[in-house]
Amino acid sequence: MDRGPANGSPVVHGYPHLETARAAVTALYRRMSADGIRQYDTSVAPADVAFADDDDLHLGVQRVARALVQQLHLPDARIIVSFHEMEHAASVELTAGPEYFIDLNDRFRTHRRDIGAALAHEITHVLLHRLGLSFPGTRDNEILTDTVTTYLGAGWLLLDAFREDRDSSQKLGYLTPEEFGYVLAKRAIVFNEDPGIWFTSPQGYTAYTKGKAQALRDEQQPPLTTAGWSGRHRYAKDRRYALDHPRESGDAGRPYAFETLPDGLRVSFPCPTCHQRIRVPVRGRVRARCQLCHTVLDCDT
Repeated sequence: MDRGPANGSPVVHGYPHLETARAAVTALYRRMSADGIRQYDTSVAPADVAFADDDDLHLGVQRVARALVQQLHLPDARIIVSFHEMEHAASVELTAGPEYFIDLNDRFRTHRRDIGAALAHEITHVLLHRLGLSFPGTRDNEILTDTVTTYLGAGWLLLDAFREDRDSSQKLGYLTPEEFGYVLAKRAIVFNEDPGIWFTSPQGYTAYTKGKAQALRDEQQPPLTTAGWSGRHRYAKDRRYALDHPRESGDAGRPYAFETLPDGLRVSFPCPTCHQRIRVPVRGRVRARCQLCHTVLDCDT
């Protein structure tokens, strides 16, 4: 039995799970391939998961569940949803299929606008089960689930379920709001989307803009030519040190690392798209192609 997203207060902010989320993106590319991920080029539409107060509860849940099954490209997976008193927001029972059973917290009977978010997380558990993709430990596996939900076009619902004011707060999922925004922005860069127009939660939109700024910083790290002056200056100093001290190694907290090989100095750095490490020779302007996600990068090494 996999547990669904947890609610809690106060809401944690910032990027405490960022490296795990990045590892989840890498693992997703390795399992599905770049071509497989490109099949998820359109996010689930708000109209397909909207839930009005006067909709029939069970018919509406089935409609939203079907939309999310289609979004996550799950063929022949019938989702049976029921409501119970429970500690967590939702849970899913993973079996051999063809039916999957999801339990939702009773509070969703009256908080219907967030049913899509809870279902998105649980149905992604079904997808990961079918893919045979998991991380060790409950915490990391739930972060993997949140990340994959978001990267494949359904996780904006989880961020839109985030609401916070002076007196109360609500958040679904294990990623922080800013981390959800970060992963959502990484997807938006790949597929040229603008998810900001889908938000009904002002706090969710703010978290997305913060996460987007963090995601854009990934695109501006040396040795990429898009790096700013200060990054380029620091990189040049580190490169000189690596040339003068070939027996020493270490990244000194930098995203890049130098390595001295018989044929000369090389630098490795994470791909800004999938975070797979790329290694290129240090010889000025070079163009690198990530073998995992196929992103082409202009570098000044």
